[in-house]
Amino acid sequence: MRVIAGTAKGRTLKAVPGKNTRPTTDKVKEAIFSMIGPFFDGGFVLDLFAGTGGLGIESLSRGMDRAVFVDLDGGSIEVIKQNVQAAGVAEQAEIYRTEAVRAVKALAKRGLKFELVFLDPPYRMKEMDSLMNELAERDLLGTDATIVVEHDADHVYPETMEVFRQIRHSKYGDTAVTIYRYEKATEPTVHMEA
Repeated sequence: MRVIAGTAKGRTLKAVPGKNTRPTTDKVKEAIFSMIGPFFDGGFVLDLFAGTGGLGIESLSRGMDRAVFVDLDGGSIEVIKQNVQAAGVAEQAEIYRTEAVRAVKALAKRGLKFELVFLDPPYRMKEMDSLMNELAERDLLGTDATIVVEHDADHVYPETMEVFRQIRHSKYGDTAVTIYRYEKATEPTVHMEA
């Protein structure tokens, strides 16, 4: 695994030992960033279920300002710490060992807004649509934020949800990538008579 493009291009990233994490392959990572980037002009990225941190690190390498990495697995957290150092982006990274919904609640209290969110959970977890709604309800998404869901190719997420519109869906073997754009409902304008 390596960083594909940007300031950290070519840097090697460590994998998490064991079989519990399934790092995004370079081929899938390349495809994701060609769909959502390929480069960024600043902003915040949230890498929930971060695993090795590869997606968040790639985003920083390609121009995002800061990344928040969240994973529940202690082994993953250690690997993320090593990988952000190896990629030279440790100064731009916050790393938390906690459960995803708990992380969302804590981040909301800080008033953070993310332009890019990666949801790459273990494939047995199939409720990323409800987690996306939680992100929206807690006002954690910037205008036109992009959400990337990596999931089992057999599972299908809805094309539209209340404030999300699917913009891409691609399959790579047993992996699928579904990309959404956050479309915040604008408040209706009230005209008052003078």
